[in-house]
Amino acid sequence: MRKTKPKKRVLMPDPMFNDTLVTQFVNNLMLDGKKSIAYTIFYDALDKIKDKAEKEGKSALEIWKKALENITPSVEVKSRRVGGATFQVPTEIRPERKVSYSMKNLILFARKRGGKAMSEKLAAEILAAYNMEGGAFKKKEDMHRMAEANRAFAHFRF
Repeated sequence: MRKTKPKKRVLMPDPMFNDTLVTQFVNNLMLDGKKSIAYTIFYDALDKIKDKAEKEGKSALEIWKKALENITPSVEVKSRRVGGATFQVPTEIRPERKVSYSMKNLILFARKRGGKAMSEKLAAEILAAYNMEGGAFKKKEDMHRMAEANRAFAHFRF
């Protein structure tokens, strides 16, 4: 490539848990630059999860991280044109993209959920992902199924 790779931006850790992963999640959750509102939504969602977490002897943050881990895909399919045909080629996903993809799916399916407040919807989706169910988990399973079905085209990797 002619240009140099852009430098990765360093994220500041969040004020409550001192975790950069939380900051990245809040940045994805944020709409129209309203970061304080996004933090409020996230922390409220974790407060709603807290009683479930105490029953299992874990913190709400651990449940959120486990939920993210449960919906993180490891393979995806990319379209590759060979001759006149287009093949869906299964490829491994870079670690940063995996995390980003899982966060965005969790937020997307939380927004689609029925409920009053966004914090309630997010809490429900986090618990669903933790229990290996819900829309975000189904999306991951569909991705893996698609990659498995197109495994024959893996030799077209680019």
